Amino acid sequence: MGQAAILIYDYRHYIWHNPFMTDSDHQHERTFLSGWIDTHCHLDAAEFDADRDVVIAQAQKAGLSHIVIPAVAASNFGIVAQLAAKTSGAVYALGIHPLYTPQANESDLVTLRAAIAAALSDPRFVAIGEIGLDYFVPELSTPEARQRQEWFYAEQLRLALEFNLPVLLHVRRSQDALLKPLRQIQTKGWNAGGIAHAFNGSRQQADAFISLGFKLGFGGTLTYERSLQIRRLAAELPEASLVLETDAPDIPPAWLHHGRGVNGRNAPHELPRIAESLAALRGWSLEQTMTATSRNAMEVLPRMRVLKEKTAPIPTFPQWGKELQSPPSLGEG
Repeated sequence: MGQAAILIYDYRHYIWHNPFMTDSDHQHERTFLSGWIDTHCHLDAAEFDADRDVVIAQAQKAGLSHIVIPAVAASNFGIVAQLAAKTSGAVYALGIHPLYTPQANESDLVTLRAAIAAALSDPRFVAIGEIGLDYFVPELSTPEARQRQEWFYAEQLRLALEFNLPVLLHVRRSQDALLKPLRQIQTKGWNAGGIAHAFNGSRQQADAFISLGFKLGFGGTLTYERSLQIRRLAAELPEASLVLETDAPDIPPAWLHHGRGVNGRNAPHELPRIAESLAALRGWSLEQTMTATSRNAMEVLPRMRVLKEKTAPIPTFPQWGKELQSPPSLGEG
């Protein structure tokens, strides 16, 4: 993380936790946080190709101030950066998704490091991700596939350590396996934390991620009454640990289930309605929900706070010469 980001982080911590804040200070904070933040949205996905501009306009009309667009493979690093550059309030992350590790090779990690180094001058670049482990998809659950996922995960954590950047984690059925390497890099000085996206683990696992500086992402699954464990966690976890996400076009909320909406496709403008479920579970107003979750997102992704739109050039990334191929099942998460 650059010096400017560190200085902003320190200022942010002072403003949010200083007991001597004036009414004017609080009003400034409310104004700065006057918008929803979708901390995980695959806005570059093919499902949005036909109407992406409409989807972005709907999100802005719904009150979203920021959308975080994670990469999934080396072949879309430049795509997410360019999309963030032309979308007001959008930011991006760079990483290799566990479902794309069968296609990835060692040279992609060299490409990733070069892309991260190039992106450090771009305030729209906020994290390393989407990275992690997926122990749900059958094709990725063989010993060989798991070993490959774990190797790519460990190598990308090395980059998080090198640049002290937060990570956006894919955590499907893999929470415990993810935690050990995180603890190891923390002992080496990494303290940037991140977001456990689409969190679906236990309370003990949630507390473990929180202790490592992570926020936990809640989205469409929260809207299903049968999602008892996730709804219980959303109601009981510390306020400072919660962020909101859509994972669009995936994880549709209850009202889009079974093909309702645009072929059941999730979209970022659904975030405020998803937030209504969180507000109801915690007994919060929508304004309180927006302020808390947006504050938490800004805290864990501090580069987002120094974003100055239309002032930074798009970083130049190498040409990879291969198309992004579909993984076995990107699915939910």
